[in-house]
Amino acid sequence: MINQTLTPPLTAEALPSDADPDLFAENDGYLNCNPRDIAFHNLVAEDFRTHGSDAFSQGFWVLFWHRFGNRIRDIRFRPARMPLTLTYKIGNKLSEWMAGVMLPYTVRVGRRVRLEHFGGMILIAQSIGNDVTIRQNTTFGIARTDRPFDRPVIADGVDIGTGAVIIGRVWVGEGAVIGANAVVTRHVPPHAVMAGVPARRIDVEAP
Repeated sequence: MINQTLTPPLTAEALPSDADPDLFAENDGYLNCNPRDIAFHNLVAEDFRTHGSDAFSQGFWVLFWHRFGNRIRDIRFRPARMPLTLTYKIGNKLSEWMAGVMLPYTVRVGRRVRLEHFGGMILIAQSIGNDVTIRQNTTFGIARTDRPFDRPVIADGVDIGTGAVIIGRVWVGEGAVIGANAVVTRHVPPHAVMAGVPARRIDVEAP
């Protein structure tokens, strides 16, 4: 017997104990939000290896332009940054068209993130942690137009299935699994397995 437990709604007063409130902070795009524990060229090389060392991997190129868009934030002299900003905008738009993935540079993205397959991805989260796997037709974003910065935070090691939707100011805990076509609007405990519409926890046996 499976206990399909619907977790309580996430509010500013009810963050789970494993959540980092700082990750919900709005990113104004002024600072470089690439991981700070690794140099840019090493980060790009790591992304390349994460995507099977495949130079034709759409996921790698989406992440490359995301990393590049953040790296140029470190150039404070605006005339020097302007041609690089133009390069980023062109490269990022081409990767959106060719890969079908929208990943703004204002989204904080950790290390060894893997974009499996490609297409139909709208990844407008506040933060995506390390070692996260995301599959095609996944949507991260807001739940209400009057709360434009209420976006999800994806913790380390989360595995997200095809067609999943994660919206609103929700925390997806470390190591959680989001099943195909699940719709997540409430916080997810660490290592939980979520499925369905709305998403419910299905990995806990009833007493």
